Amino acid sequence: MRQILAGTVASRGMALGRARLVQPSRYAVDNRPLAEDEIGSELERLHSALDTARLELRELRGKLHGALAREVNEFIDAHSLLLDDPELLRGLDDLVKIGHYRPGAALKKQRDKLAAVFEAMDDPYLRSRKEDIDQVIARVISALQRQTSAEERKLAARVGEILIADSIAPADMAHQAGNGLLGVVGSSGSAYSHSAILARSLGLPMLVGTRDALSSIHDDDLLLLDAEHGEAIVHPTAQDLARYRAWQRESVAEGRRLATLANAPTRTRDGRDIHLLANAESTTDVALARARGADGVGLYRTEFLFLRRKSLPSEDEQFIAYRDLVIGMGGLPVTIRTLDLGADKADASGLALRGEDNPALGVRGVRLSLRYPAVFTTQIRAILRAACYGPVRVLVPMVTQPDELIAVRTLFKLARTELEREHVDLPEKLPLGAMIEVPAAALNVRALLDHADFLAIGTNDLAQYVLAADRGNDALDNIYNPLQPALLRLIAYVITSGRRAGRPVSLCGEIGGDTRFTALLLALGLTEFSMHPSQLLLVRDRLAGLDRSALRKAAISLTRAATHEDVETLLAHMDPGFGPVASG
Repeated sequence: MRQILAGTVASRGMALGRARLVQPSRYAVDNRPLAEDEIGSELERLHSALDTARLELRELRGKLHGALAREVNEFIDAHSLLLDDPELLRGLDDLVKIGHYRPGAALKKQRDKLAAVFEAMDDPYLRSRKEDIDQVIARVISALQRQTSAEERKLAARVGEILIADSIAPADMAHQAGNGLLGVVGSSGSAYSHSAILARSLGLPMLVGTRDALSSIHDDDLLLLDAEHGEAIVHPTAQDLARYRAWQRESVAEGRRLATLANAPTRTRDGRDIHLLANAESTTDVALARARGADGVGLYRTEFLFLRRKSLPSEDEQFIAYRDLVIGMGGLPVTIRTLDLGADKADASGLALRGEDNPALGVRGVRLSLRYPAVFTTQIRAILRAACYGPVRVLVPMVTQPDELIAVRTLFKLARTELEREHVDLPEKLPLGAMIEVPAAALNVRALLDHADFLAIGTNDLAQYVLAADRGNDALDNIYNPLQPALLRLIAYVITSGRRAGRPVSLCGEIGGDTRFTALLLALGLTEFSMHPSQLLLVRDRLAGLDRSALRKAAISLTRAATHEDVETLLAHMDPGFGPVASG
């Protein structure tokens, strides 16, 4: 039966796929007792679900090969044995026939009984196998509760999966994206979370705050994810599918039109040239940036060299990565951000610090780098060596006060002196910039400009700190909103201060690549945007339809607004293409 679930759009797009629940144990269980005349049919449903679960495991085993098969087959075998366990099966039948339990309730009761046995075991390994019970029962409940018709199952078999979860970690999403993931529906979460940002970068449609998703959607349900209108449609009708096909045709046509802008100049309707830069952390990002006509790299994240490894990267490893980046951009300017790790993530690289109660406000970014000058100097040397291959700027993250920039400059001078003694080729100059993401840095930006050659506004963290609201907390969506006047005033102040000091100012936060905010940022005076390469053509197209001179006249009204609702109203008058920013 068709059902529409409403959610908040976190990443636009549409997808048609079969649902895959990440937390199937949260299925609702019907505890009403069975009537005598229902027992036979419900037993058949239970046995059919058990057969489906067995078939799924056999099919899964057949799909796995090589090292992955060796790793996973042990668990598949354990699950298969459980599904044929006489005690489990006899207990289930008795609960239905004698206890008048419905199949779902019987499965849950058997799960609780067996789990208690495992939990009472002294052996830690045997205790841990309770997870097998959970996963097997969840698989059977999944099969039991599917409501797909034979026709839907045929269609679902030809399409990929849409994840249904309470929330999904960015790492899990990245892994799934490489395995045919089509979209994500979250029952909680925020449109400003790291996962939402990643979904937009990957081009995956995503809804968050879809409250009834886990209780209303079942594994293998056919699902139309409409992240254009904020809906997840379970068991879509022929009319729904026709609308999806029309959207696909329109998307293809729009993609072709945007592709023609790859080598076009970035210019507003009134003729003002704007610089579009790319945020990057991989060779794929760099290639996409070049292909879509980026003016350079505005933010290159170096953390990927340090994460997911047990030892620190050597100077040569870093040098090769930075050199390839510079060469890959073919003479266009590249901004390399120094290591931006927090102490909560640094252990993986051997930069272990005592646990911090609040890592977001702890030893991270430049604070961590200056605490480990030897490690930082290795990175500095690698950057200096790579800067001979093309124009490079260095961006320092989490700057709070001028003495941090002074300390970084001192380390660069010392490293340069060392490399000169080693007769290493070095660049004539290497501009040093400050990332403005700490409120103190924004408020005291004029003092920082005495020591910074350029500025980059990191709105993701700046908004979080200014508003004292975790961007991943969906309960704070009414507060964490990029249109909050306090945040806009700080952004405008930093841009104006940089312009008066003759220093370039870019914005590399998430809103830089979101076309809903393009007119707003132009109004605040921004002329240098940095974003994920996938957004470059969209923003270029958006800018071509905006009159910067007219928008600039509205800057004072925007920064004097009292609430983010007032800002939305002003933007709607200034920019007919503006769409409201959804809150949870």
